[in-house]
Amino acid sequence: MNRLRVYFALAGWVLAVHVNAQLVDGIKAVVAESPVTYVEVANISAPAVETLSHQYDGEGLQQRVFEVETNNLEHLVARQLILQEFKTYNVPETILDKDVDKRIQEIVHDRFYGDRMRMIKTLQAEGTTLERFRKNIRDQFIEVALRNKNVSSEIIISPHKVESYYQDHRDEFKMEDEVKLRMIVLNRATDGNAPDPKKLGEEILSKLQEGASFEEMARIYSQGSQASRGGDWGWYATSKLRKEFADAASPLKAGERSGLIEASDAFYIMLVEDKKPVRYKTLAEVRDEIEKNLKLEETSRLEKQWIARLKKKTFVKFF
Repeated sequence: MNRLRVYFALAGWVLAVHVNAQLVDGIKAVVAESPVTYVEVANISAPAVETLSHQYDGEGLQQRVFEVETNNLEHLVARQLILQEFKTYNVPETILDKDVDKRIQEIVHDRFYGDRMRMIKTLQAEGTTLERFRKNIRDQFIEVALRNKNVSSEIIISPHKVESYYQDHRDEFKMEDEVKLRMIVLNRATDGNAPDPKKLGEEILSKLQEGASFEEMARIYSQGSQASRGGDWGWYATSKLRKEFADAASPLKAGERSGLIEASDAFYIMLVEDKKPVRYKTLAEVRDEIEKNLKLEETSRLEKQWIARLKKKTFVKFF
């Protein structure tokens, strides 16, 4: 089953009505002399539609599929504009042949275990040909090269801009208070012959009071999944803990343990190994993250400007 058939099946009857109405002419846009077809839009939209079909149905699905289609149509139009721009460079058609051949060899090696015929048969099953596959790779090379030339190469994020973003969005880098826990878990008895967990917990507390190692007691007595690690639960944001655990941990200092915590599923003994108060990540910790986000924002802004310039000098019609 090719991608388009999968696309129709996933979207259901609500989308099928919408799709069939648009397949009358099959053209979504024309860029110069190159058409962008509905089939192309549907093919690149199929993965997103599959995800959406698990989350929405009816009008909700239709609206979100429409948004995906609209974004993908714009992407395909932008690609055609870039390919039209490449033609104005008067670069020989064969200039990318070596790069395209190398990329196809890599795909054959990585995805098809070196079997070129297997790749060709897979392409046929997907409703395409080696020639179209090759052209798509060539177009990708052109698109990446021209985007880098006209957009990415212009982007420089100054340290001042990073620092300003950090100051203006400081709450985004707030870290909640955290606790590092070890827990001894004593499940409520379901077997009449099993020891009383409350009584066992009190005995363990006595041993801890006498100086027994919490980690060793957890290894011996705990029935939790972390028993083999000495009951090590690692770090938790206090807000993510169950209420009875958060209440027990709140008054404890690093190195202190709780008494017997009674819950609906089990009895627990908690050791707070360490605590981290509410804090803000430092600029040094988030500088790379901020710079990356600012580059993405600037890339998007410059790309929109570039595509808008290409649209002004190229015939574009939407249907």
